[in-house]
Amino acid sequence: MIDINESVMQVLLAFIVVGPLLGAAAALLPAPPGLKGKSPEQAVLRHGVTVTGAVLIAAIVLALGFDHDQPSKMQASTDISWIPALDVRIHLGIDGISLPLLVLTALLTFLCALYSYFKMPAGPTPKAFVALLLVLESGTLATFAVLDLLLFFLAFEMVLIPMYFLIARWGGEGRSQAAWRFILYTLLGSVVMLLGLLLIGIKAGTFDMMALATDNARPLTTSVQVIAVLAIGIGLAVKTPMWPLHSWLPDAHTAAPTVGSVLLAGVLLKMGTYGFVRILLPIAPDGFRTFAPYLAALAVVGIIYGSLACLALAKQGAKGDLKRLIAYSSVGHMGFVLLGISTMTPTGVNGALFANIAHGLITGLLFFLVGALKDRTGTTDLDTLAEETGAALYGKAPRLGGLLAFAAVASLGLPGLAGFWGEMLALFGAFQPAEGLNRAAFLTFMAIGAFGTLLTAAYLLIVVRRVCMGALPHDAPRLTDVRSYEFAAWTPLVVLTVVAGLWPKALLGLSDPAVQQLLAGGTR
Repeated sequence: MIDINESVMQVLLAFIVVGPLLGAAAALLPAPPGLKGKSPEQAVLRHGVTVTGAVLIAAIVLALGFDHDQPSKMQASTDISWIPALDVRIHLGIDGISLPLLVLTALLTFLCALYSYFKMPAGPTPKAFVALLLVLESGTLATFAVLDLLLFFLAFEMVLIPMYFLIARWGGEGRSQAAWRFILYTLLGSVVMLLGLLLIGIKAGTFDMMALATDNARPLTTSVQVIAVLAIGIGLAVKTPMWPLHSWLPDAHTAAPTVGSVLLAGVLLKMGTYGFVRILLPIAPDGFRTFAPYLAALAVVGIIYGSLACLALAKQGAKGDLKRLIAYSSVGHMGFVLLGISTMTPTGVNGALFANIAHGLITGLLFFLVGALKDRTGTTDLDTLAEETGAALYGKAPRLGGLLAFAAVASLGLPGLAGFWGEMLALFGAFQPAEGLNRAAFLTFMAIGAFGTLLTAAYLLIVVRRVCMGALPHDAPRLTDVRSYEFAAWTPLVVLTVVAGLWPKALLGLSDPAVQQLLAGGTR
């Protein structure tokens, strides 16, 4: 790691949050400054790659300058009064919980911009596409960096409009209905969440998360905490998404362009679970404890429901869509994240945070691969892929088939890859939940969740068998294998999936001290 002055760290974090927003404004100019291309469209796409690349470099430098000996300490902090009457502050900072999510967001957005430079989705002008992509990045990064409840809400909402337009204008069949369902569900959930945030701020006398998580704010009564957790939890659960508030997700993923699906699964879903950890656990621990068993129950229902839906889509003759199947798999995977959080233990919460990162890497790769399959075959229908166009993918495009199999086994939680540790730790957390929670109930939830891992393995192996394996006819047409720009966009995800699986301490060493302190503050 490198020694960087705290003021430089503050500037880096401010640039990471605001830089994409400035880049979005520049993208709408007649010609992006300082960049040339064979056409205005190519120039603006190059502008998107440049801005997201600069943000990624800043995030990496920030991570290198982060004091890894004190990951529980809020670093690169900026604290400026914004609305004194309400004690609303422009308060930014990162710790071992938010730093990995910040870097993941910067990485996935850069890879999406790079992929789009070579494979721009069909739709309106690239200017609008790049501007929306950068606004989306800014809102997501801000969500993980702000430490004020009202700023968190503004950043949380900031991503809705760009994602709506990415689906509605650059999506596929059924895009209009999917985009409307996405924004209506999330907006309605956010209205309820805002009421809970306002309740906390008014009763505690401050909206500052750090003050609320310690003894620097007026204490909240148990009844206020219960109401706040219910209201805020609904808004966060919609974004996660938690069963039964998930129904917007399959349509949104199916209709979204490839990069939209990657960002939706890779980073937007993490905003909900991050809110549970950053806001509800430390600020309203008594209220959260009241709802923890119900959250765990809904989480394991989501695990089983998502897996059964995927099995139904994967079986032969079901006319299942591969993008839709991966979307339903996210409901199951995020169920493990919620189960880990609901245990209120360091083991479970660390598992949830690890699973967040693993899901972003693996599911992002899966959506990239499905987009490549659709580009080559014109379909994501499993029957068509398996029986007509894409059968024996190992023979027709061996590298593409190998990557699809790798992503599938990583998603099912193969030991040695990133998907294994988060789900295992979440189940371990359920084995011994926090004091005051019903252990018998959580043992039942653990058993159901463990059964869900078997269902996950079943449907993913069926997909691999149907799409990748089979006899290759002598006269079968070949498919274009992995292209150079695809290799560049996918390699970081493959490498990080392996590294996180073989060296989990890289993430757990960051998150564990911060989680320990967060839970200790939450038990005051």
